[in-house]
Amino acid sequence: MSEASQYLAPAVRVRGKMALPGSKSISNRVLLLAALSEGSTRIDGLLDSDDTRVMLAALRTLGLQIDHAGNNQVVVHGKGSFPQSQADLFLGNAGTAFRPLTAALAMAGGHYRLHGVPRMHERPVGDLVTALQAVGAQIRYEGQSGYPPLQISPGQLHVDGPIPIQGTVSSQFLTAFLMMAPILAARVGHDITLQVQGELISKPYIAITLQLMARFGVTVVQHGWQRFTIAADSRYTSPQTVVVEGDASSASYFLALGLLGQGPVQINGIGRDSIQGDIAFAQFIERLGGKITYQDQCLISERAQSIAEQPLPAFDEDFNLIPDAAMTAAVLALYADGPCMLRNIGSWRVKETDRIHAMHTELSKLGAVVESGADWIRITPPGPGNWQTAQIATYDDHRMAMCFSLAVFGPVGVTILDPACVSKTFPDYFSVYDALVATAQEGVS
Repeated sequence: MSEASQYLAPAVRVRGKMALPGSKSISNRVLLLAALSEGSTRIDGLLDSDDTRVMLAALRTLGLQIDHAGNNQVVVHGKGSFPQSQADLFLGNAGTAFRPLTAALAMAGGHYRLHGVPRMHERPVGDLVTALQAVGAQIRYEGQSGYPPLQISPGQLHVDGPIPIQGTVSSQFLTAFLMMAPILAARVGHDITLQVQGELISKPYIAITLQLMARFGVTVVQHGWQRFTIAADSRYTSPQTVVVEGDASSASYFLALGLLGQGPVQINGIGRDSIQGDIAFAQFIERLGGKITYQDQCLISERAQSIAEQPLPAFDEDFNLIPDAAMTAAVLALYADGPCMLRNIGSWRVKETDRIHAMHTELSKLGAVVESGADWIRITPPGPGNWQTAQIATYDDHRMAMCFSLAVFGPVGVTILDPACVSKTFPDYFSVYDALVATAQEGVS
């Protein structure tokens, strides 16, 4: 392997055990909730990746004391607020850090600048900023309206009725507002209600937010997926210890490997009671003919037939609820017995890259016939003799690198460009992958 690329040879079998890194979505939410709580919180199983490192660095810059307590363990000494009233925060391309911190700092009464890598400055934040400005937050765009970088200064907070917030672009906007809502309710001295405008996407991620807020002592009254009420006396309190479960989005690659390479693949760190919506990807694997065994702390994925013996059934699915895991499904379409359709994935357009464009481009390199639109992609797998070896561009998007590592169960290998981009969520992905996958050259034991 070079720093610039990694060649993956054609694979014939996958089996073994692996341990998932901690959930990115849970890790960054818990870090911020611990900071906003009174008292110290020990976090076990914290993801160690680019996205959590920028959140940790930001919280320290804001004056929080955070101690390392061991491998993937930290103790956050919460203050209920941010000691530093002025800070310049670089947040990389971490939406799970940028959006919630924007909301929390808008309530903090200080002067803050939030910025990131160039792609972060192309990812929309306008719907969140508009909602915050409606309650008196002072937020200014440095460049293009609706996008980072942002300048935040003290504002006069007020709430005169239900607070509208758009739900059609990213669920992170509602998550960010929910997480800081107890602070706003305390400031204005009465209950507040958030009113979602449009159809809320990625609802399982909001469920994660609500469950974690409850662990920190704040129960949100939920009226379906359109209205959320937070009481004036809500306060975050430390639960003392939080255990971060394994990342369900990352589990999708290993669930798929068990399907493609027969398995069994045992995925440790996540189980039947996961609070993450992407656990539903296991059911999708079952619909494709895989066998999933659900245990308390692990999942096991396997399939009786090889891909060569029995292609996967073609599928037409709505992936609105699990857009990250849907990228894995797009690569599985290469092995189907007919065209496959992924619908309701418009949120791909505003992720780490424009994932619909990226997927369309890279799947085509492999010999698939691909069509796409604003919120859908249709993939006709390569026919016999039409598979093409390719260099897969990853667009500085960790999920592009990981999901295209699955494109090796045809007759050709692939080269993954910039494999180090997996450091955003799963720094040792390829070493874990190599330990499970047997190639044609190695043979199968």
